[in-house]
Amino acid sequence: MRKKILVIQVAALSWDLVKSHNAKTINGLTFHSADSVFPAVTCTAQASFRTATTPEQHGMIANGLFNNQLKKVLFWEQSSAQISGPRIWDNFKTDGGTVGMMFWQQSLGENADLILSPAPIHKHHGGMIQDCYSKPAELYSFLTDEINRPFNLMNYWGPLASPKSSQWIADATCTLLADKNKAPNLLFTYLPALDYDLQRFGPDSPKCEKSWNATIQQLTQITAAAKQNKYDILIFGDYAITACKQGPVYPNKALLDAGLLAIRNIKGMQYIDLYASRAFAVADHEIANIYINNSADIPASKKALESMPGIETVIVETESAASQQQLTAIVKDGYWMSYRWWDNPKQAPDYASHVDIHNKPGFDPCELFFGWPPGSITSNENRIGGTHGKAGAGREIAWASSCIKSSPNNLIELAKELQQWLNKK
Repeated sequence: MRKKILVIQVAALSWDLVKSHNAKTINGLTFHSADSVFPAVTCTAQASFRTATTPEQHGMIANGLFNNQLKKVLFWEQSSAQISGPRIWDNFKTDGGTVGMMFWQQSLGENADLILSPAPIHKHHGGMIQDCYSKPAELYSFLTDEINRPFNLMNYWGPLASPKSSQWIADATCTLLADKNKAPNLLFTYLPALDYDLQRFGPDSPKCEKSWNATIQQLTQITAAAKQNKYDILIFGDYAITACKQGPVYPNKALLDAGLLAIRNIKGMQYIDLYASRAFAVADHEIANIYINNSADIPASKKALESMPGIETVIVETESAASQQQLTAIVKDGYWMSYRWWDNPKQAPDYASHVDIHNKPGFDPCELFFGWPPGSITSNENRIGGTHGKAGAGREIAWASSCIKSSPNNLIELAKELQQWLNKK
């Protein structure tokens, strides 16, 4: 009989959270700690796990990358071609095993038999048609019919993001596991919702308890379904969220003040000119990747960034994954990186006031809060309670498994252990 395993990736499932809730076991599985990768963000962690390689090797160095040929920042793009290198399941699949991915980032076009991922259609005159990309094409319709509701993208990200998103995925995962004709031998699934309130309010806030309890309930539900259908199980977190009471840091403002960032003024609004800028920052939680056209501007860029309060260090990346000279700026504990460069709210670009994950040249946690007027998001960055991105001591992730008995030190070693288990005859 061929091996079967369910891999459950839980956003923001950290060792500190497990300890603070005295939840070291779940449905017979014991949690352990391991280091994440750096930067400890969603796309980087998932890419590192599926390749068992470092960000420098697979190229997914953040949730958003700058495409130098297009002169465009691309956040949350879903093509699997962005991730370089073999996958940990390649040999398993060659030997006849089947592979599925549900709601993993950069999964479209992946070498998998089953894929399910949000893929809305943005309408020409505004609004969108909610839908999911699925392989095979009828998979999403099948799951929608079976669990009697479609996936609501509003619960997945934005001010209405909630445990309802993870609950749909949990129900769909359990439905798939029970269908012997559709269920793959190796299935990756994702529970995103624990992350939302931890970012909104901070990891120590009692307002996060509802999300924690919902996540534990969903993990109990999924692991029970996995056991019933004779699947082994691996659960792991991707990063640890930490409180950010000190507020935001503005690398693009520093580069603008230093004459390195260029701006286009359009009807009173300020937009980055990525063609004329000598340096600009792609902010992503606790880090920012700084793209520089000419290496002669590295010292001035580094000096401008290091002068900002809240910056812990600025690293010179001699061989960036984007084939362009680059710096990486990291904030001190308690701070987070903002993509903003304007001072007057009236100068904010149009996309700043609403959820627009693909057009903003940086991650924007303000999208988790409603603002004013109705339909907008908040402009008050001091509302953000938690952030992530750094790794190491105090930032460990939690993992548990029914089949991996070793003690991997970090996420990449955990992935290698799974790869060895899959390949073992």
